[in-house]
Amino acid sequence: MRVLVIGSGGREHALLLGLDRDPSVAELHAAPGNAGTAAVATNHSVDVTSGEAVVALARQIGADLVVIGPEVPLVLGVADALREAGIAAFGPGAAAAQIEGSKAFAKDVMAAAGVRTARAEIVDSPADLDAALDRFGPTWVVKDDGLAAGKGVVVTADRAAARAHAADCLENGHPVLLESFLSGPEVSLFCLVDGDTVVPLLPAQDHKRVGDDDQGPNTGGMGAYTPLPWLPESMVKRIVDEVVVPVATELAQRGTPFSGLLYAGLAVDEQGPAVIEFNCRFGDPETQAVLELLESPLGQTLNAVATGTLADLPPLQWYDGAAVVVVLAAENYPGVPRTGDALTGVDADGVLHAGTRLEADGTVVSAGGRVLSVVGRGTDLAAARSQAYERLAAIRLPGAHFRTDIGRAAAEGRISL
Repeated sequence: MRVLVIGSGGREHALLLGLDRDPSVAELHAAPGNAGTAAVATNHSVDVTSGEAVVALARQIGADLVVIGPEVPLVLGVADALREAGIAAFGPGAAAAQIEGSKAFAKDVMAAAGVRTARAEIVDSPADLDAALDRFGPTWVVKDDGLAAGKGVVVTADRAAARAHAADCLENGHPVLLESFLSGPEVSLFCLVDGDTVVPLLPAQDHKRVGDDDQGPNTGGMGAYTPLPWLPESMVKRIVDEVVVPVATELAQRGTPFSGLLYAGLAVDEQGPAVIEFNCRFGDPETQAVLELLESPLGQTLNAVATGTLADLPPLQWYDGAAVVVVLAAENYPGVPRTGDALTGVDADGVLHAGTRLEADGTVVSAGGRVLSVVGRGTDLAAARSQAYERLAAIRLPGAHFRTDIGRAAAEGRISL
């Protein structure tokens, strides 16, 4: 199989490394890729938001399967263009991708499917904002209704901060979604979905805030770990049965069946799972940890979804133990990041590139906010954490920062339902 992976982040590097371990995959390509993916795949410069351009590239290299990593190409219909051209694509069409592209659409689907989620209200006029804010709190959850790369959400007990974020979204022409706050530990559950067939992957937990102990603003994700020692296996089944299957069935009944990876972000409390958000693709950085433990051949797995044969796929096999991923971020991230600095120590095992670029002289330099993902694996979370942070200590990037507590609370037994 020749496989083309669309995207340039740590998620895509992890996908390529997983595909490279599959004996059925003969050739790998990435578009646009990064300095790290160049070691395992052929990088191509292409407009990933253009279905026409991606189809042309897929034809040029004779791709048998195209795996779309980021949400923007999916929401813009790149998977539709590939399928119309007769090329197998992993990722939903534009209509189904609205489960991430529009939070209002997602709420409507969940209501129709009877899925538990936060109480919500759409505000599309500044004149209605203050009255709407008064109907929520004492913790406000304010979401940009469109795509915001994981940074469009503010969760705060400060009404002024909630209002400022909402007003900023409205000023930029984006409606905002106000939600009631969901308590309980959070879970990220990735599910392969092919129409109404659903196969869950290992549950993970993301760390969204920029600083230790969940301090500071939200980011695209500063680290993650899997599996979750505090989450009983029965709860994964409940999430599949009560959340993912009903949503997949509802999308199919609307004539827009989902094909690809449906990511449910949830809070789990005494009443069970409640949806915080859906994404229409692999999450970053959870993917880097989850795929580290996948024993089944990734190429054959993704191709089964893309070709509508997921129901015939053998049960997924997983390695024992745990995996932890820690994100190394550039100075000033999640604000405008400092870029162009040389990196050292990035050729080691477990180092996945994201915001990097390869210069003509062979130097790897920073080129984004989340620069690297560093993965550790071990017999348990403590061992996986130890390896991840040992690997991170060998990397040098001026001004870089990272969280020191990824997976620590779970490893110390401080999370429970």
